[in-house]
Amino acid sequence: MMRPISNNGLVYRHSLCLRCSKFFTSLAMANDEVDTQTTTPNFLETTSTAIFRCNSQISKLARNGNLQEAEAIFRQMSQRSIVSWNAMISAYAENGKMSKAWEVFDEMPVRATTSYNAMITAMVKNKCDIGSAYDLFRAIPEKNAVSYATMITGFVRAGMFEKAESLYTKTPVKFRDPVASNVLLSGFLRAGKLKEAVRVFEGMVVKEVISCSSMIDGYCKMGKLVDARNIFDGMAQKNVITWTAMIDGYFKAGFFEDGFGLFLRMRREGDVGVNANTLAVMFKACRDFVRYREGSQIHALVSRMPLGFDLFLGNSLISMYSKLGSMGEAKAVFGVMTKKDSVSWNSLITGLVQRGQISEAYELFEKMPKKDMVSWTDMIKGFSGRGEISKCVELFRMMPEKDSITWTAMISAFVSNGYYEEAIFWFHKMLRKEVRPNSYTFSSVLSATACLAALIEGLQIHAKVMKMNVANDLSVQNSLVSMYSKCGNTNDSYKIFSCISEPNVVSYNTMISGFSYNGFGKEALRLFSVLESTGKEPNGVTFLAVLSACAHVGYVDLGWEYFRSMKSSYGIEPGPDHYACMVDLLGRSGMLDKAYHLISSMPFEPHSGVWGSLLGASKTHVRVDLAELAAKKLIELEPDSATPYVVLSQLYTIVGKNRDGDRIRNLKKSKRIKKDPGSSWIILKGEVHNFLAGDESHLNLAEITVTLQMMEKEMELISLSHGRSFQ
Repeated sequence: MMRPISNNGLVYRHSLCLRCSKFFTSLAMANDEVDTQTTTPNFLETTSTAIFRCNSQISKLARNGNLQEAEAIFRQMSQRSIVSWNAMISAYAENGKMSKAWEVFDEMPVRATTSYNAMITAMVKNKCDIGSAYDLFRAIPEKNAVSYATMITGFVRAGMFEKAESLYTKTPVKFRDPVASNVLLSGFLRAGKLKEAVRVFEGMVVKEVISCSSMIDGYCKMGKLVDARNIFDGMAQKNVITWTAMIDGYFKAGFFEDGFGLFLRMRREGDVGVNANTLAVMFKACRDFVRYREGSQIHALVSRMPLGFDLFLGNSLISMYSKLGSMGEAKAVFGVMTKKDSVSWNSLITGLVQRGQISEAYELFEKMPKKDMVSWTDMIKGFSGRGEISKCVELFRMMPEKDSITWTAMISAFVSNGYYEEAIFWFHKMLRKEVRPNSYTFSSVLSATACLAALIEGLQIHAKVMKMNVANDLSVQNSLVSMYSKCGNTNDSYKIFSCISEPNVVSYNTMISGFSYNGFGKEALRLFSVLESTGKEPNGVTFLAVLSACAHVGYVDLGWEYFRSMKSSYGIEPGPDHYACMVDLLGRSGMLDKAYHLISSMPFEPHSGVWGSLLGASKTHVRVDLAELAAKKLIELEPDSATPYVVLSQLYTIVGKNRDGDRIRNLKKSKRIKKDPGSSWIILKGEVHNFLAGDESHLNLAEITVTLQMMEKEMELISLSHGRSFQ
């Protein structure tokens, strides 16, 4: 549908058309009075100027979408050049009016090669039938370099590389370089066909800056920095694109010093000035490589450069400073920007959220003139990190539109805060709203089912994973391995692990933990050996699972060996959790004095997990002295926890110190410390039913009680029939 003409536009169009009409009328009258054989050059020059002005206006109006105004000028022109007709074809094509473009093309009294080229270009841009475009190409009486390049472009964009190369080989040599060659070269590089691109490049007689820059960029993207640098060094002339491509190539390959050094050389040589793209590449590299000093130096450089401080650069700077944690500088850049877009606002909000400055992020969010999915989702993540689930739900409900990313953020918020049942409920709600889950959604909800050990629900979600063709996504596969392991189904867990084509360290960690968690310590250690043989580097999480496996099978010596190898072989400093695993390993094996000695030698203060492991082992092996010490430390660290009181009172009772046991129990009671009640749950028809010890609030309590009594009687009868008493 054509854009309506405003009053101002209508006046302008009428005025312009009137001027053109009067001008050409006066020219016609003058032409009647002047003999054609004596027409002066000045007269022809004036006519040409008028046509040129109208042609320029047609092109300008079309670019701005003012197609009606452009059409009106074209129709009012009493004289038109080939350029006029071509401009009108391009005007219709730029605005998607291909049928009108064809009408103008068919209406042309005389067609030049440029007219055919304009029509083929229009067909390529509007993704018309490439066969029809080729028919028109073959109909060109005299083809030029642009004709061949345009048709090759059409084939490349349609993915028809064989036809593109076939036409390229038929292109006369004088028309190949550089335009047609560059078109095919760039097409091959965009498609990742480096060998084919190299073949075209090496066959070029004329290799100018664009050709070489394209090859440098292509080599860099394929990680072939040496080949890229050879072309770069061999170039007599380089432009800003050449330098930026080579610099960016070094950064993407992980060589910050080389990229930064080349940037300094670019500045030092001074032949080519940097542009906004170069600076954006530099800011991104400083952000990714955590190089604040270099980033701030380049920022200072920008303020002294004539290119100005535009929106693109401002956003790059906010992103860099936010990632580096320099929120003061990020806010300062944001403050001086005269023009801001959603990227500007979102970059600063994201930075504040990532630094835990949620209140300030929310204040900025409320000031944001036009909120989008990114800003809403960032704030949900922010409040989720602060544990404010009700605020997350409030924001979610306020959102005008929601996509799979937003739903996933909400489900992840429930999971990360321990609201697993709600996460599953919202997942089903998402499906009812016909929002398609993505791989992250499945990973989050599978984590919820794993934490609930809800195998039936996990199986149903696995079925949806298969149905939606995301079963080969690595994050989903890892989540399925975790879910089946935590539900006690190590067989299916290992089957899925075995089907992963390229397992990463997370995959191995999850399966090793699964074996260890379910008591298959030997299998866990065997899989760790497989991980080592692949050449993949284990991390801290890997060793937690390995040490836990050693504790389950009682491999004390091997556990010590793994513990010591963390630093000596892999450069990993053992953390508090690793020490807790070692204390558990030693405690289970009855080596409590060694466990206490290890705690005393820790380079940092032990956390509650360490003392908890010692307390549990002290009760098992009846070491009252160490139990008293561990309980005292636990009470200091977690004054509201009932565990040290309960374990210590039970140990006193075991050794016959009933008076001390009563004293500890009374002390717990006087401090009003209560043990968390035991709980269980079951999921029926997508609804989670919770049961707490001593809770009588369930709606179906009477029915549940009768059922339990019936089950108790049946179990008693079965026991009696086998000659056993039921207690």
